Amino acid sequence: MAESFSPFRLCFRSLFEPGRGYAFPCDCNGLVVLDDLSERARNNYFYARAMVGRELTVPAIEPDA
Repeated sequence: MAESFSPFRLCFRSLFEPGRGYAFPCDCNGLVVLDDLSERARNNYFYARAMVGRELTVPAIEPDA
């Protein structure tokens, strides 16, 4: 499983701890290709989605620096 390069990332920021959160490679529309993620990253992605509004912000699409 080779991870493909993406110029964007989908970022979920912590509501309570500045500088903390999750980021996943995505396309310009915020689509994350789950098959390109490791099992751990996939689990983190599902967790981040479930925690929006509870622990994490609504995700933002950002250029990958």
